[in-house]
Amino acid sequence: MQADYVIVGAGSAGCAMAYRLSEAGKSVIVIEHGGSDAGPLIQMPAALSYPMNMKAYDWGYSTQAEPHLGGRRLATPRGKVIGGSSSINGMVYVRGHARDFDHWEETGARGWAYADVLPYYKRMEHWHAGLHGGDPEWRGTDGPLHVSRGPRRNPLVRAFVEAGRQAGYPTTDDYNGEQQEGFGPFDATIHLGRRWSAANAYLRPALKRPECTLIRAFARRIVIAEGRATGVEVDRKGVREVIHAGKEVIVAASSINSPKLLMLSGIGPAAHLAQHGIDVVADRAGVGQNLQDHLELYIQQAATQPVSLFTYWKLMWKAIIGAQWLFGKRGLGTSNQFESAAFVRSGPGVEYPDIQFHFLPLAIRYDGKVAAEGHGFQAHVGPMRSPSRGAVTLASADPAEAPHILFNYMSHPQDWEDFRTCIRLTREIFAQEAFAPFRGHEIQPGAAVQSDDELDAFIREHAESAYHPCGTCKMGAVDDPMAVVDPECRVIGVEGLRVADSSIFPRITNGNLNAPSIMVGEKASDHILGRAPLARANEQPWIHPAWATSQR
Repeated sequence: MQADYVIVGAGSAGCAMAYRLSEAGKSVIVIEHGGSDAGPLIQMPAALSYPMNMKAYDWGYSTQAEPHLGGRRLATPRGKVIGGSSSINGMVYVRGHARDFDHWEETGARGWAYADVLPYYKRMEHWHAGLHGGDPEWRGTDGPLHVSRGPRRNPLVRAFVEAGRQAGYPTTDDYNGEQQEGFGPFDATIHLGRRWSAANAYLRPALKRPECTLIRAFARRIVIAEGRATGVEVDRKGVREVIHAGKEVIVAASSINSPKLLMLSGIGPAAHLAQHGIDVVADRAGVGQNLQDHLELYIQQAATQPVSLFTYWKLMWKAIIGAQWLFGKRGLGTSNQFESAAFVRSGPGVEYPDIQFHFLPLAIRYDGKVAAEGHGFQAHVGPMRSPSRGAVTLASADPAEAPHILFNYMSHPQDWEDFRTCIRLTREIFAQEAFAPFRGHEIQPGAAVQSDDELDAFIREHAESAYHPCGTCKMGAVDDPMAVVDPECRVIGVEGLRVADSSIFPRITNGNLNAPSIMVGEKASDHILGRAPLARANEQPWIHPAWATSQR
């Protein structure tokens, strides 16, 4: 089999590139190890806790024992399914803050400032602004990716935003528009009651074109001849074969599997490759390094009125909700239940938000197990820009073996200070008058947990990944020894090879990573096609006028 372009991974970025390259008349083969995304467990938004805990849809990775979290091994879900992690995620849509991308450019990713990427966000979006308000001039209206908002009928969802306002924070009608900072409604990749994954948005339309082919296979390594990538060696239906690329191989296999595939192909830190008997094609010290993530805590409060979603956690109600969704795409099944959000700054002197809140009108764990105490609500809260860095490394030269993943969470003193601040600010928000009609006792951490040492013990035991890994094939200047790809996503030192997914992020962006991952696929497509990038935007983001001296 041969095509102009061979893309490894039908995830967020890979689907976008398949769409844009085939749209331009180029032949494309997409290699995906995972299977179908059909069925209600993926397509029903409210069922989001199921697919990421199922071997059928998830690679099943976990970290090594994290030394600063008491040796815990944390789950690291990555989508092994059509649509990749966009088919198993929480469907939350966050572009990232303008300053995140300005930082990318300042650190060597030239052409990736906010003014450069905003036009691609507009190109990819179909924003349903007429129903929801927001900042229409900042949003796209005819892209493949539908972005909407939940109905926000639950009184707790509205109380959270009002509590933020009462605590002195700004409100924002569109954190993906001019003003990220503040409390307001969440955006979601949900359309007509269904999960609107990268598969639904991009891959299915692409596959209707004769230029685009999807094959189910396991990518073992990139075939490189005389310094040029010429194809991908795969295991397919029990047979080993090479899928040939006439022009380029594009790796979009996730921040975990992309560096793994590069290293198996001889691209990475030479000493590490030598340990595993892999011949070095390109000595790139940064492959697998710079691993980042968002950690978060669930701050849980009991509710004194039966207004939370706990009512619907009984088997009978689940059956009713499932039937409403299945036969009419209506009811509670059509929402991911994350309907209110906040981005705030942790203190004076912080220019733009460094804390994110997901509010949920239910006290529950991410694996779908509800708190034993019945009705409640919670905020998922965590710092956005941890200075801690980890790595993805090879466990062996066997492609079938999972890589070693160590985030090195909480390895920097700043992390502990930031998380204590997160807990205390959340408690202050929950103490506002808006929650008075509903507020019971604090379930977690519990009112007795107050001192720095007590909070640190809680953090060590309960901090969880928000499942936003990135950074392991860093984009940067060609003379940066830790850069893996240049600003056109070309792997430095190898011809005909690019990486385009969340692994190229130089630094993690604010919020959930699906939107910026798709944006990378959109922008990389223009680089691959040799097109001039879209014209830079002129919009200027809102920055709190008193940020230097005030926390809110």
